[in-house]
Amino acid sequence: MQNLKLAFRTLFKAPFVTAVAILSLALGIGANTAIFSLFEQMLLRPLPVPAPEQLVNLGAPGPKSGNTSCNTAGDCDQIFSYPMFRELERAQTVFTGLAGHRGESANLAVERQTENGELMLVSGSYFPVLGLQPALGRLLGPADDQTVGAHPVAVLSYRYWETRLGADPAVLNKSVVVNGHPMTIIGVAPRGFEGTTLGIQPQVFVPVSMRRVLSPGSVEFENRQGYWIYAFGRLKPGVSVEQARAAMNAIYRPIINEVEAPLHQGMSPQTMAQFRAKEITLTDGRRGQSEIHTGARTPLLLLFGITGIVLLSTCANIANLLLARGASRTMEMAVRLSLGASRRHVLTQLLTESCVLALLGGAASLLVAQWTLAGIAAVLPPEASAMLRLDIQPAVVLFAAVLSLGTGLLFGLFPALHSTRPDLVNTIRANAGQIVGARSANRFRSVLVTSQIALSMMLLISAGLFLRSLMNVSRVDLGLQVDQVVTFAISPELNGYEPARSRVLFERVEEELATLPGVTGVSASLVPLLAGSNWANDVSVEGYTRIPGSDPNARYNAVGANYFRT
Repeated sequence: MQNLKLAFRTLFKAPFVTAVAILSLALGIGANTAIFSLFEQMLLRPLPVPAPEQLVNLGAPGPKSGNTSCNTAGDCDQIFSYPMFRELERAQTVFTGLAGHRGESANLAVERQTENGELMLVSGSYFPVLGLQPALGRLLGPADDQTVGAHPVAVLSYRYWETRLGADPAVLNKSVVVNGHPMTIIGVAPRGFEGTTLGIQPQVFVPVSMRRVLSPGSVEFENRQGYWIYAFGRLKPGVSVEQARAAMNAIYRPIINEVEAPLHQGMSPQTMAQFRAKEITLTDGRRGQSEIHTGARTPLLLLFGITGIVLLSTCANIANLLLARGASRTMEMAVRLSLGASRRHVLTQLLTESCVLALLGGAASLLVAQWTLAGIAAVLPPEASAMLRLDIQPAVVLFAAVLSLGTGLLFGLFPALHSTRPDLVNTIRANAGQIVGARSANRFRSVLVTSQIALSMMLLISAGLFLRSLMNVSRVDLGLQVDQVVTFAISPELNGYEPARSRVLFERVEEELATLPGVTGVSASLVPLLAGSNWANDVSVEGYTRIPGSDPNARYNAVGANYFRT
């Protein structure tokens, strides 16, 4: 405690130096803390469920023939057909349960107020596998997912229940209208649970068996060549991932070879061999299932590296300040040592000052981190920023504290060692004059200055390369003129429109828009421009013989007559 009091008193004797050091540390540590917050949210944070380390995601890499529809939950190697999922669910013995899910956009209406939202279609085992308890009422179970189209029930997310319905406990047995179909509310999911896919925050969970009713244009449940459902399971106690993988493939291979292979007659012999050799893969599911986990890793690590260089440069700068300040305290150190103070005691005092300085900078860095996160969220698309939490979580505070202490030791160690080994006799005689260690201090200062220059050059070169890449990307020829193109989306099928009625609506919208002043062209498409959506199907061309090993499954887009001209 005495060391702390003395550290604060000493630091505030030089307020300008202290303020500069705290500000520098706040910027350096704050930038790293902000990036760590993103890293923790996207790549480290487990699902808020019991024993998340027991969860595994299922995948089946390899060729697929038919319709494939992937989304934010993962690429097309991770989706299954509905019949395959159900067979695996029934036959498996290594999981406490196997769950399926699919996130989709939806029109939601409660008490006659309609809005666009997110819907999570889940199997009856979804909540039991996760081990969750309801905040109100009950959650979906196997009994709610027995017959296709026969279970119009829904569970609300806690956030939706709280913000949209004021956390009204009387909401049970009322209706939420999903895509024009009333669904009876049976419960509310626990606080903090936002589904199992980072990037999708569902307001409503409904049985996957209701998909045919809620999305009439979706693939049929009986179609083994329609891939759209994601799956995960919870390992039974004592079952390893390898044991589970072997057991699941013992079920999967016969289905692939005996049931599904005969359905894929259009495949070349080489592709068929790859299809028959497909195996189920199991990956860590503790953080849920999302392509963001893979896509965000490299950019965040790159940002971590850049902010780390900034922090190292900051440490070098503050070490220089402490060395310069230590030169003015040489007499003080010499007197304390000559009066009997041990070098260890004085060294501890100086390191305490460095750590206090670093912790003050760390405390200020939390504000910088929050401002940085807010700035990042402001430049992101609304759907991306919505999934980020801008408040500082306990794990982030702990990271900032550890980083601050480590930084304090890093920039404070050499100045402290140098200040506690003066030539006592010469120093006292010269009244804080020349010290024996001056030459080593000068060498260390030179190293620090050189390091700062090198680190600054690295940052400058990196920034230049980044700007050059950004300019190159901005100049890429997209093959279309986007300056005067306006896009919007409508989904009439979510309101119960049949395909024929939807076509009439689209034609009418196009006709109405074409009459507006300044509009030179109007068209429509299934997949929006640059949206990242993925629809695929088998393609064949009359008279063309496929090259052996080629994949006939290609991405496609259905477009209107004036699409390319517009």
